[in-house]
Amino acid sequence: MNARKRLEIFERLKAENPQPATELRYGTPFELLIAVILSAQATDKGVNKATEKLFRRANTPQAILALGEQGLKEYIKTIGLYNSKARNIIATCRILIEKHGGRVPEDRQALEALPGVGRKTANVVLNTAFGHPTIAVDTHIFRVANRTGIAPGKNVREVEKRLLRLVPEQFRQDAHHWLILHGRYICTARKPRCGACIIEDLCEYKQKRTD
Repeated sequence: MNARKRLEIFERLKAENPQPATELRYGTPFELLIAVILSAQATDKGVNKATEKLFRRANTPQAILALGEQGLKEYIKTIGLYNSKARNIIATCRILIEKHGGRVPEDRQALEALPGVGRKTANVVLNTAFGHPTIAVDTHIFRVANRTGIAPGKNVREVEKRLLRLVPEQFRQDAHHWLILHGRYICTARKPRCGACIIEDLCEYKQKRTD
């Protein structure tokens, strides 16, 4: 795919959705961090349902630590892998208090040192909470980048590197949200909605659907 096509793809995505945002509900960087940790192998809808009640009761590292691991589990037990997530969140809250004054660090290395936080989660927090032009590659973005030809790669790290290099600079800040939403609602895994796609004529997918 050439640079002109990529430029037009992101121009169209921006025209359709000028201010894309995460579908996770949060009010602070800490709430976003907890929501993203919980979202691994879970839906945003399921996470929002759990955090709506959790954040009313506890939305700071100190408050969640006071709940304890068992208390936290009561709020997140509807979410997959809740046992390990509760353990990681409690450990993360302790580190945030002890090493970062109870605040979420605006630093990749410090974020990735937190239990339950990998590169993808760090990218989401840096991008969405702090405005860094990072791109967190999840299954949706990996699929869209490869299927369309925007930034093909064999693994998520390779796709991330290519997206950061190939996405026009003026669109890099919001590219994560545009691509994830496109993959979630249009360029779906089993039955991509090619007929409803605003970039169908620019996409290089060879097996476009007509139904």
